[in-house]
Amino acid sequence: MDRKKILNKAYERGFKGERDYRGCAQCTIAAIQDALDIRNDDIYKAGSGLAGGAGECTDGLCGGYSGGIMMMSAFFGRTREKEATEEGREDKYDSFRMAAALHDKFIEKYGSVICREIHKKIFGRSFNLKDDEEKQQFRDAGAHEDDDKCCAVVGDGARWAAEFILDEIEDLSLTLEDFAHLRSPRA
Repeated sequence: MDRKKILNKAYERGFKGERDYRGCAQCTIAAIQDALDIRNDDIYKAGSGLAGGAGECTDGLCGGYSGGIMMMSAFFGRTREKEATEEGREDKYDSFRMAAALHDKFIEKYGSVICREIHKKIFGRSFNLKDDEEKQQFRDAGAHEDDDKCCAVVGDGARWAAEFILDEIEDLSLTLEDFAHLRSPRA
């Protein structure tokens, strides 16, 4: 496993996905899946409504952050099978710890995990993405073209989450193949 290659691929795939296809949470999910070679279309689909702070409302979590949490939790979160067990409780708290670490990375670089607050940091203002005129202003401001706007945020979220997944795998003396069950049957 070439860690540097994986993390670079996560960033690049996140950046290009957001640039070319939009949907920050899904692009983060896809980037992590591609970088780790663990494709799961059900997890990808579950991220559909999380773009633009969820439903393009911008007052919710950044999709780069929420998509990263979804993937970290897919690897290390609590299952329904174990929800009432001590192991399930430990798994839940492992996912909390990882989400908090990703939170700290976003705070350090962007000052927030909230979509509209990140907009303020990278654009100098926020946008109402549910309004067609403001959405066009968002696009015109380079949201999906400039190297330091939303594509970079998605790339960062994907890289950071992939790094935390790899750290956890290493700490537990596991390999990516131990997570083959996460792959979609049709992938």
